[in-house]
Amino acid sequence: MKLYNTMTQQKEEFVPIQAGKVSMYACGPTVYNYIHVGNARPTIMFDVLRRYFEYRGYDVTFVQNFTDVDDKIIKRANEEGITSGEVAEKYIQEYFTDAKALGVRPATIHPKATENIPQIIEIVQTLKGYAYATANGDVYYRTLKFKDYGKLSHQPIEDLQAGARIDVNDVKEDALDFALWKAAKPGEPYWESPWGQGR
Repeated sequence: MKLYNTMTQQKEEFVPIQAGKVSMYACGPTVYNYIHVGNARPTIMFDVLRRYFEYRGYDVTFVQNFTDVDDKIIKRANEEGITSGEVAEKYIQEYFTDAKALGVRPATIHPKATENIPQIIEIVQTLKGYAYATANGDVYYRTLKFKDYGKLSHQPIEDLQAGARIDVNDVKEDALDFALWKAAKPGEPYWESPWGQGR
């Protein structure tokens, strides 16, 4: 079986890291609303790939996360007068309803971002020199410090800078820098961290 390798930009023979086992990870939805076609496409594709691996006799562990804390979830919670946790849980259940209707099986594991906050904090802390905290408690990834940034997508950093979708603000060093940790605003869900309350 051959799969397209984004890094090498070639079709390559699939060779598992561990004989007879396949570990798959697919980024799942941010659960602030019903899924749409853009969410359904990768969900179906990863399910098809998983089923094929199983058909070929591999023991497959498939992980698909839920981003269950996010600006859009908080906004929806405020609009509906419920907690962000209630919004997330509602749309997680709706995701499972829609996935079942599409014939997609649940992943082996569906971790939630909120269940892994200590691990997220730990990872951010390991990014010394690449991550920087701002005075308000946000933490950003210093994109230009990583010389191979854009290597997987094969886009030169200059092209990414020219088309940056993120507005420059007073706290970010560069428009390409992205948030690793956001300081909590009043009324938002938060966890304690070395940078203060946030998510």
